[in-house]
Parts: sequence; C-alpha cells; structure tokens
Amino acid sequence: MAQNAMPDTSLEGIHPTYMYKVVLLGSTSVGKSSLAYRYVKNDFKESLPTVGCSFFTQTLNLELATIKFEIWDTAGQEKYQSVCHLYYRGAHAALLVYDITNKETLNRAKLWLRDLEKEFLPDEIVVALVGNKMDLAAEREVSTEEGEEFARTKGLLFMETSAKSNHQVNDIFMAIAQQLLQREREKASTTSPRGRSTVDLGESEARTGCCRL
Repeated sequence: MAQNAMPDTSLEGIHPTYMYKVVLLGSTSVGKSSLAYRYVKNDFKESLPTVGCSFFTQTLNLELATIKFEIWDTAGQEKYQSVCHLYYRGAHAALLVYDITNKETLNRAKLWLRDLEKEFLPDEIVVALVGNKMDLAAEREVSTEEGEEFARTKGLLFMETSAKSNHQVNDIFMAIAQQLLQREREKASTTSPRGRSTVDLGESEARTGCCRL
C-alpha cells in the first residue's frame, strides 16, 4: 500500500513540500533508465540494462507546492521481477513504460499493471502508461490509439515520449505531479470538516500534453 506523502509546512502551510516515490516499470530496453536520466539530467544516455534498481531524485518548484520525486528505476528482466516487486511498495506513482516499436513490451506493461492492481487500491497510486521511443515512430508496432484505448479503459494517464529527443518527458512527470497535487487537494477537502488544518492547493492546474482518458 502507498505511504502517505507528508507535507513540510514549516512556512505556515503557505508553500508545502511533498515527497513522492515514483517507480518506473516495464520490459528491459524500453528506455526506462534513459527516461529517468533525461528528466533528471536533461541529457540522453544509452544505458546498459539496470541491475536490480537505480535511484534518482528531482525537485519541482511549482506555484502551489514543492514536489520532491524519488524516482526508482527498476530492472526489466524477468529474473529481477520478484525483487522489483519490493521496490514499488509504498509508491505514490508509477510509469508503465513500453516501446512503441515492440508490441510485446505493451503486453508486458499490462502484466506490470496487474501486479500494481494487486498491491494498491485505485486511489492509492497514480499510474501513467508511457509509450517511449517516439523518435522511432516510423518503426512503430503500437499505434497511439491502441495505447490511448488501453489507458482509457484502466483510468491511466497516457503519453508518448522520446528520451532521445526529449519529447514530452518533462510533460509526463508534470502530469503526474498535477495528479498527485489534485489528490492532496481532495484529501484536504475531506478532512476539513473535522477541523484539521488544510492546504489550499488552488483551483488552476498547469496544462500539459497529457490527457486523462
């Protein structure tokens, strides 16, 4: 089950800080490590397969709050799957990454989702389906519509990205951040009748290229 994100409201709750654990799941060679590296370092690096799990951090200073992401990049090889199961416990968000040029990787992403559904209740974790390697769109085996349709039926965020060309990499993480903040706002509104202090996260949210389907 997901752990509660504890806000740091040392500035009298005016600008809270939230820490969220984000896990990247998917088959080997879909570009999970490259996505994380592009997002954190704004650079592209062809990576060797991850052994076990690697770890990144990134801070988003938004108008309504500061978000600190702990990004866990899990190995995609089947022999590590039982180990990776331990890493995504307590996660607040997950990116299910597949390679748009390899249809089997989408099928594997669906299996990762099944694992998540066993571990979390629907409102405990934000899940995004990410079709990576848009720079190889001419070789695609998975249409945008197929990815969109599966995301829609499961209530997932959806976006196609390219770690190599930096296409919508920041956007997908921003979409996750906005969804997490929305949930904080909803939790605040449900606790306020009992007299607990709340944080007003505002009504407007940044527009991204992601659609909640």
